[in-house]
Amino acid sequence: MKIYGLEDIKRVLPQIDLTPIIKEGFMAYSSGLSVVPPVGELLFEDPPGDVHIKYGYIQNDDYYVIKIASGFYGNHELNIPSSQGGMMILFDQKTGKEVGILIDQCYLTNVRTAIAGAICAELFAPNNLNCIGVIGTGVQARMQISYLSNLTNCKKIKVWGRGGKSVEKYIEEMSLLGWNIEKAQTTDEIAATCDLIITATPSKEPLLKSRNLKKGTHINAIGSDSPEKNEIDHQIFKMTDLIVADSISQCLERGEISHGIKGGSIEQKNIKELGSLIESKSDHRCQSNQITFADLTGVAVQDIQIAKAVFNACKRLKV
Repeated sequence: MKIYGLEDIKRVLPQIDLTPIIKEGFMAYSSGLSVVPPVGELLFEDPPGDVHIKYGYIQNDDYYVIKIASGFYGNHELNIPSSQGGMMILFDQKTGKEVGILIDQCYLTNVRTAIAGAICAELFAPNNLNCIGVIGTGVQARMQISYLSNLTNCKKIKVWGRGGKSVEKYIEEMSLLGWNIEKAQTTDEIAATCDLIITATPSKEPLLKSRNLKKGTHINAIGSDSPEKNEIDHQIFKMTDLIVADSISQCLERGEISHGIKGGSIEQKNIKELGSLIESKSDHRCQSNQITFADLTGVAVQDIQIAKAVFNACKRLKV
């Protein structure tokens, strides 16, 4: 059995074009060609944290994959990232034999999440962005922007976060990468001035409200991957022209869509699934003033696809 660590993984990632691989996973999922059981989950209160176990396989593929990833949200007080323990285990789909472990410390989960955000921005966001709004200052607040860099010429960002020091650090670090960043005083300011909004926090109370949200905005909701998390005021869905779920079944029990269903702001029949929209290859933003929304709770097919690609690259390049 091959075991690869984070250093090995980071060495091969630049050799892999992951975006089409992740797209293929979403399409396989929406076409019914994958088996993805419900998310396994451990929740912690003191300190706050969660562990997700996501697993499954794509039919007639080489491997099935089990992924474990954690987020502990008091880690900033220890000056360490919230994502620490994490690995992806690959098994032979025909024999059940374990073939490899990627000890990625949640890095691949962060990468595949950022790629999903970029896919949705490419499909649903306005073509000519004026300003990108970021709610949150953690790993995904950085990686989502990083993976947008090849999709847009817009370099203007407004960021909002609860901690003044974390916002200052974010502005300092991202400015060095060529982004023109301003501190937003409120999330209402982001709603009123940004046409692509990314929410990337573990909040349990809505941060982005329907007031001031302007026409022509696309929202990528990243943070709400457990039933108790909630970044978005569900009234926003009453204003939304297109509601996209990475997994409809999963978003009915966790994520922002689940809160919209409970609040009566969404009817299930109006939810579209990401893989189906990728496969249709049509222009999903029909009018410039549409408000569009993507709920990205993280689906096991993303883990399956990135684990296969990285594991095979590690073997091929003999790291």
